[in-house]
Amino acid sequence: MIITSGSPYAAVAAKAATSTTPIVFMISEDPMEYGLVASFNRPGGNVTGVTFLTAELMGKRLNLLLELVPQATTVGYLCPSSGEPIVQARINDMLAAGRALGRKIVVLGVHRLDFEAAFGTLVEQGVGALIVGNYTLFGASPSNRDKIVELAARHKVPAIYFDRRFSDNGGLMSYEASQTEQGRNAGRYTGRILKGEKPADLPVMQPTKFELVINMKTAKALGIEVPISMQMLADEVIE
Repeated sequence: MIITSGSPYAAVAAKAATSTTPIVFMISEDPMEYGLVASFNRPGGNVTGVTFLTAELMGKRLNLLLELVPQATTVGYLCPSSGEPIVQARINDMLAAGRALGRKIVVLGVHRLDFEAAFGTLVEQGVGALIVGNYTLFGASPSNRDKIVELAARHKVPAIYFDRRFSDNGGLMSYEASQTEQGRNAGRYTGRILKGEKPADLPVMQPTKFELVINMKTAKALGIEVPISMQMLADEVIE
């Protein structure tokens, strides 16, 4: 069998290569949009897996950020400077979330890992808060994660991230579908398929557990008072 993670295009390529070998994916996007499955409940074919539902979480991240900094009328969205359909789709979702909450969204494209330039635009545009987009380019490399967190601290901009590793390293706040839960689910499907079950009969698993992490030390440095109600909702509060 084949297991893919990260970009949905890896699963698309695997599906194009074989219609018989079972494929289990782990992706952030809607698998139906990429033709991987016929439906969530009945995937059909030889492909199934788990999704982290990145688009659905964008609005939630914006809501959480605005709970901490309600005065922020302009919010930045950090993303790769790319014309890829995935990037553009996520930008559109972010703009829609901003419109729904009456906030201006400034798209901050990162070209060739030049994070300094993107944060320079952030300052020029008067961005009051920042959402770091869910991209492998940002999260997979410790040096990139550290650079983003360092720049957010230098420019004193409150930011929310898609991976708790940012918050562990000084980022203000992170909110994500549990990677542990979905990883285990993918592993369970792999085992069931190896024992003879068919991907066509295994519904695509959507996340049921989400993790909110707040770094209180960073909040204090930014002069932000975190409401007790939000602290109680958090899965972890880093002191």
